[in-house]
Amino acid sequence: MKVILLEDVKSLGKKGDLVTVNDGHARNYIIPKKLGLEATPKNMNDYKLKKAHEEKVAAEKLAEAKSLGTELEKSVITVGIKVGEGGRAFGSVSSKEISEAIKQQLGYDIDKKKIVLKDAIKAMGEFVVKIKLHPQVQSELKVKVVEGK
Repeated sequence: MKVILLEDVKSLGKKGDLVTVNDGHARNYIIPKKLGLEATPKNMNDYKLKKAHEEKVAAEKLAEAKSLGTELEKSVITVGIKVGEGGRAFGSVSSKEISEAIKQQLGYDIDKKKIVLKDAIKAMGEFVVKIKLHPQVQSELKVKVVEGK
């Protein structure tokens, strides 16, 4: 029996593969556990349409991430930090504060987990912060740390 795999199955194949298996294995294991579908013409067509739609959505998300990345690279955000005597900073600027500043100043809602900081920013000045917008798109944003708060 020919089966379209809906999940990766060890020793059979990857998701989306068309494989030939014994009838009993297909009826008793693969189909009941929703690991695959019988490869009827209708199921083949439905799967192709679904896959085409998923590829289209993925391409749109990639294009959206690229355009957002170019916008962020042109932008500079300002974050305030408490400063004591001699220009010494109290505390630091974290990815959460940078995320909130992006939302307030630029209007983009970026998750703090996507902002890559090697260490928290503990000084005033301009810093370049990397932001992972998509597995294939990484952007840089200038963050200007000033006295304030």
